[in-house]
Amino acid sequence: MAFQVSPGVNVTEKDLTNIVPAVSTSSGGIVITAEKGPIDEITTVTSEQELAEIFGKPTADNFEEWFSAANFLGYGNNLKVVRPITGCVNAVSTGTAVLIKNTADYLDTYYSASGAGQVSNIGTWAAREAGTLGNNIKVSLCPNSTAFGPHSMSGNLVADASAAIGDTSITVDDGSLMQVGDILEFGDASNVPSTDGAPSGFFYKITAISTHVLTIARFNPQTGATETGGLRHAVVDNAKILRHWEFYFNFSNAPTTSDDVSAAGGSNDELHIAVIDEDGGISGTAGTILETFEGVSQAFDAKTSNGASNYYPEVIYKTSKFIYWIDHIATLSDGLTKVGTTFDNTVGDAHVVNNVSLVSGTDDFAATNAEIATAYEKFNDAENVDLSLLICGPSQTSADATGDTKATAVMDIATGRKDCVAFISPARADVVGVANAITQTQNVVGFADGLPSTSYAVIDSGYKYMYDRYNDVYRFVPLNGDTAGLCARTDSIADAWFSPGGFNRGQVRGAVKLAYNPNQAQRDELYKSNVNSIVSFPGQGTVLFGDKTAQRKPSAFDRINVRRLFIVLEKAVSTAAKFQLFEFNDEFTRAQFRNLVEPFLRDVQGRRGLTDFSVVCDDTNNTADVIDRNEFRADIFIKPARSINFIQLNFVATRSGVAFSEVAGS
Repeated sequence: MAFQVSPGVNVTEKDLTNIVPAVSTSSGGIVITAEKGPIDEITTVTSEQELAEIFGKPTADNFEEWFSAANFLGYGNNLKVVRPITGCVNAVSTGTAVLIKNTADYLDTYYSASGAGQVSNIGTWAAREAGTLGNNIKVSLCPNSTAFGPHSMSGNLVADASAAIGDTSITVDDGSLMQVGDILEFGDASNVPSTDGAPSGFFYKITAISTHVLTIARFNPQTGATETGGLRHAVVDNAKILRHWEFYFNFSNAPTTSDDVSAAGGSNDELHIAVIDEDGGISGTAGTILETFEGVSQAFDAKTSNGASNYYPEVIYKTSKFIYWIDHIATLSDGLTKVGTTFDNTVGDAHVVNNVSLVSGTDDFAATNAEIATAYEKFNDAENVDLSLLICGPSQTSADATGDTKATAVMDIATGRKDCVAFISPARADVVGVANAITQTQNVVGFADGLPSTSYAVIDSGYKYMYDRYNDVYRFVPLNGDTAGLCARTDSIADAWFSPGGFNRGQVRGAVKLAYNPNQAQRDELYKSNVNSIVSFPGQGTVLFGDKTAQRKPSAFDRINVRRLFIVLEKAVSTAAKFQLFEFNDEFTRAQFRNLVEPFLRDVQGRRGLTDFSVVCDDTNNTADVIDRNEFRADIFIKPARSINFIQLNFVATRSGVAFSEVAGS
């Protein structure tokens, strides 16, 4: 407070209501190769359905990592997923395919509102996501009302005097004025198609063109389906042809002039764009319309009625789920034209639409250890990436023979962050298809012994056999997604400092059987190597039957619940302690810190996380030397609660006349 020169009253406030904030303990993280989805960025998913929508369904190449992620989501609802950079590329409309990793990469490298600086040899469009799914996409652009239809082709008549009922081909004067996909109506002596757009007869889709000969099939405008069968009635020579765009019935009106361009004195700026699943690989049905963009503008400054951009590259970028705009069609706007312009919106012949099929997209599920490690490095930033449970998935990649390299990389990230736990399963070859349990035990022990010692990792015993409903097969999948999920579930029904193991909280879901179901003697061997057995007990389910960390040195931190207790305490208290920065290191600040931390620890004690604690923050540890170095010290002593791993039951038989007090304790 400033010094007062004359008498008066000053009012100040001091906030002593600060509390230790709650911290997240259930957020998971994993790297998966996938058939689609953003690459080289963290994407949060909350359910298995969302995982499938964003990253595609599991395949024969990625099911282990995919189901590791999905299994975690069976217990928790916060999973951060990274798709690694591999050899996959996006499908493009022409030329050489490229990798567009994500929207940030697209904006940095490929998008230019002015149309300048485009990457050459890609074409007009690219698939939104890298992979072969993009090869299913067709983009159809309608530039004007003539191309839209109905267009009366007065100079192009039927040139076939014998077009009888049932014919699937018909000859015209000029087949070059039409293209595959066009919808046609044919006139005859008694039924001449109207020119007002009203259905006047029967519709046919062109399925092939050979010079002047059109191969046709019946078309149902109500369903948008091409049907079997040829002409419904005979067509006479020189009959009239009425042509429509292939997707005429999916749009309300022909492209004309947008309101914004019209108000500025321009015209003919509108485009209609349809995105189609040409081969059915995306939707399951060939020819399915995936999305449409009606009345988008060629003027780069065009706006909709609500003030949003109506410029077609911008609309595509912001709303499309399937394509990116890459470059302008040469005969359309170059991206420099403003709303007050009359556009020459033709693409070649006035009635011809622009159809392109995307090609050259490739998948690459064989990620190397280096590619996987680079992707996991996205989780290194503890300050900006909130993460509690780091899932390894399969411990080896499809491109590498050794399993410990990937597992070690994941463990190193958790150990380096010091605020999360890595979950590891042995290599597939250690337990799946192995002849006997003795060899499986030796394999798993050898795998675990080859990993570093750390309290920031948890190792389970293997793989479960589960149903893949997406492909109608059963598959062996690593259990570390489940083990991490059990920790997330424990957080929701108890607290992070409770053990996730046992019959109360350790029930594993979806296990038809285990690849390796260790007996008591084998579990003893595994436990000595800090491996937590997952066991199927007849009539009691499949259970996580251990709660050890990968720390080999005996201490309180060789237990999952203790490690996670300290993660919670350290994360919460350190967050609260940030508010002491740049304050004075005096008794007031120290008392304020103690009053902040002690109620938090009492609450954790009341919730059974610890049995006792002490907070020392006074002049005994904040000496003059400490103060002079601009430091602040607090020593927080914790007695953690311990989980029960061994139960001793003593049954004592006594003679009838003996009082229990006489033999108690014997």
